[in-house]
Amino acid sequence: MGWHGYLALWCAVLGAVALVGYGRSLAGVTRAQRMVRVRGRIERVREPRHGGSRRGGIAVVVSYREPSSGAEVTVTNDGERGELITAAWTGREIGVSYPRGRPHDYRFSDDPEAGGRGLGWPNAALFLIYVGLVVVASVDRGWPWALVGVCGPWALVGVCYLPGNVRDARHRREQLASMVAVPGRIVAVLRDVSTDAEGSTSTTITPVVAFTTREGAAVTAHCDSGVPDPAGSYGRELTVHYPEDDPARFVLDHAARQRSVRSDVAVNVVFLALVAAAAVVGVVLL
Repeated sequence: MGWHGYLALWCAVLGAVALVGYGRSLAGVTRAQRMVRVRGRIERVREPRHGGSRRGGIAVVVSYREPSSGAEVTVTNDGERGELITAAWTGREIGVSYPRGRPHDYRFSDDPEAGGRGLGWPNAALFLIYVGLVVVASVDRGWPWALVGVCGPWALVGVCYLPGNVRDARHRREQLASMVAVPGRIVAVLRDVSTDAEGSTSTTITPVVAFTTREGAAVTAHCDSGVPDPAGSYGRELTVHYPEDDPARFVLDHAARQRSVRSDVAVNVVFLALVAAAAVVGVVLL
């Protein structure tokens, strides 16, 4: 069997995966669709220990009401419990999900409305089928087909999403302009050492900031950016800017974030122009 035969087998197997996945989604029986999803509320927050690890996120106690029985359930985020909680305060709502009949297998998410239809695997299968077709076209008919096959769809996606990106950038600029500024303090610096397959080690430094919103919520959060010299920042006083509707979206370097938002649309436009030009070059060279 030649490589075209292997490609046909590749497409047939992935096509079957996609069909089964989409069929399960339409029937409402994917794992994501069978999950019970409820709103949880953070009841207690434990301040991270200085010098500790960021693994597991900020330790919290969460309560939620079990839909079938109406009973109040209290759980923690010890162990592998879905998304890391990197910003917490008493009263914050987060998403709690678990398979039907298995409430002990719960998972957390930052977004209480988070959900899904279980289309990740079938979508990935379709993408891999498309990649195979682009590869065979490029080998059989010449490399310009690679430009058309790769850059053409990217350009179409960019054209469709650019207006949304512009609206999103405008919303973020407005949100940054309306943010509230409050004093904060670095209450811990977390250190995680990891080793790669070659034996090299790397250290990740994560400062933890604590601040109180104007509404009285005491927020504890990991800082992934915006803290100069993070390793030596323990005890440092700083200014925290946050949107009143969601303190988890706080920023520390307000000016830098404003510059970043202003440049986002320009970067997207330049990328779209380059991709579209590459696709046009591919069409001309066919």
